[in-house]
Amino acid sequence: MMLWTAQEAAAATGGRVAGDWQARGVSIDTRTIAKGDLFVALKAARDGHDFVAQALENGAAAALVSRVPEGVDPGKCLVVRDVQAGLEALGQAARERFQGRVVAVTGSVGKTSTKEMLRRVLGEQGSVHAAEKSYNNHWGVPLTLARMPADADFAVIEIGMNHPGEIAPLARMARSHVALVTIVAPAHLAAFDNLEGIAREKAAIFEGLEPGGTAIYNADLAVSPILRAGAKAHAKRVLSFGEKPGAHHRALEVSVLDSCTVVQARAWRSPILYKVMVPGRHFAVNGLGVLAVAHALGLDRARAVAALAQWHPGAGRGLRERILLDPVDARQSVELIDDAYNANPASLGASLEVLAAAEPKDGVGRFSEGRRIAYLGDMKELGSDEVALHQAVAGLSAMGPIDIVHCVGPLMRALWLALPEGKRGHWTETAETMAGRVARDLDAGDVVLAKGSLSMGIGRVVDAIRRLSKAPASPEIELDV
Repeated sequence: MMLWTAQEAAAATGGRVAGDWQARGVSIDTRTIAKGDLFVALKAARDGHDFVAQALENGAAAALVSRVPEGVDPGKCLVVRDVQAGLEALGQAARERFQGRVVAVTGSVGKTSTKEMLRRVLGEQGSVHAAEKSYNNHWGVPLTLARMPADADFAVIEIGMNHPGEIAPLARMARSHVALVTIVAPAHLAAFDNLEGIAREKAAIFEGLEPGGTAIYNADLAVSPILRAGAKAHAKRVLSFGEKPGAHHRALEVSVLDSCTVVQARAWRSPILYKVMVPGRHFAVNGLGVLAVAHALGLDRARAVAALAQWHPGAGRGLRERILLDPVDARQSVELIDDAYNANPASLGASLEVLAAAEPKDGVGRFSEGRRIAYLGDMKELGSDEVALHQAVAGLSAMGPIDIVHCVGPLMRALWLALPEGKRGHWTETAETMAGRVARDLDAGDVVLAKGSLSMGIGRVVDAIRRLSKAPASPEIELDV
């Protein structure tokens, strides 16, 4: 399907074209570029202009550039003054021609999983456009918009931030009909004075609402009044969700089981029963927010509830799988919860709750009882309270059922020292050193969580666990917090 002609892209960006081409997609990465894509030569860690020739060789229809690189056919270039501004203009033009309804999502935790829930739920009642990854920053949002088919019924736009002032311009670019805030939690505190500052930044998503739009926010938070005030300032309709009395969509009873979460709730002024096929209270509550979106869009309630029960979070945010340690005896296995993509206090607490609810297998390994084991890496960007926030993890109720905690990084040493001696595993400076120990640490019947900020490289621990396998890993449940 054609997405952009040369003339349409030039009109959208105010750029110059010397040739006639058609683009079926938009890409910023030559490693994943598809035939017929428009390659956007952004300047990030490296200058995208250095890869234009490669992109064209790999099948790109043309390239969005600020200069024609040496040796590149000018007829294959859309030349603009600034590539980032050109991408933003392309995204704004795509939004202008879009006739469907737009949902914007933000939050300290659960943006991506909620976006994927929405993809599944809305997809049962129309065609949906959403980014395949967490494209939620200053280039990710316009890229998602620029890729948006004009004839889709719904679009789901994920919006994130690292510093004050980032969300509002992205929200105005998205021009959503419904905007949702999942949760406000300590994350990026190095750039904010306090949690209230983060809440005000998250509430800025409501500034992008179209006239007559609906704002949806989590009512369970200490900073919920800030979200509510922001919602009332910019939305015609305001809905809340959560577990506390007064929420428009309220979870009454949440049952976290080993392989799913079942919820009795009240929504649409009626009792409902729904489930998500992943253990975790946070998934259940965010699912209620998704159902509130469906309500705001006037969708069929029964179909929305049924679709939510079919959702699994995408890979890359935590894959739950069984690692077979013996090619013959399937009981000789370790269950892995890979959540090594990112971490902050709220998401770590949620992941520990999932581990605490997991069921190890007894009598199959060297030890008589299976164990719940966590490999935890530093949580970054927490500001001046970073040491105390790491120490506080030791006091979480979810720590009770967890048997051993291994810690990686200088900040996690504070947690390691705060743990009861019986739970204290190993501490290492780097994930690479910890990865060298996993074969000795783990036993058949164990359930293992790996989590940390991306820069800590906890993925190396995950890779080491997967290398224990004597057979291909069998995916069971995916989770994303």
